[in-house]
Amino acid sequence: MTMLSRDELKKRIECNPPLIENTIDTNTQLQPNSVELTLKGIESLESAGAVDFDNSEREIPTSKLIEFDDEGWASLEPGTYKVTFNEIVNIPLDLAAIARPRSSLLRCGVTVESAVWDSGYRGRSESMLVVYNPHGFKLKKGARLLQLVFYELHSEVSEGYCGRYQNENL
Repeated sequence: MTMLSRDELKKRIECNPPLIENTIDTNTQLQPNSVELTLKGIESLESAGAVDFDNSEREIPTSKLIEFDDEGWASLEPGTYKVTFNEIVNIPLDLAAIARPRSSLLRCGVTVESAVWDSGYRGRSESMLVVYNPHGFKLKKGARLLQLVFYELHSEVSEGYCGRYQNENL
């Protein structure tokens, strides 16, 4: 596997379909080895979830939208939140991606957790934001949260992602 560089990412963004669409500012969000995803919305978790082997008893927790104030800020207490990104990701069959939090979040006592982004996935994804800082954290709508790092596979997969989250939030 080979990690894509800024120039390779830019070429893929200019393809049809674009690797990433609906960016706020592509030049700012393109980094040397990643594309940064930005905050569209935040939700607090309101119930328990459940996961089993075959997903027949999977339950995703209910959640409640957290409103931004008049200046676009949300004040978060320590805890776990669901975040939705602005960008729509279209991963071709010859790529996969791994997401990492921006280092500025880590320096604030906050992280974003995400699973592997599979070949063939399309959607406006969600991730988990965890505020560890005992004093809380302020987050502005449109903030850059996550660095999505793309890897070129040795060969295309024969079948891409086709799970529950395909085309989510579109």
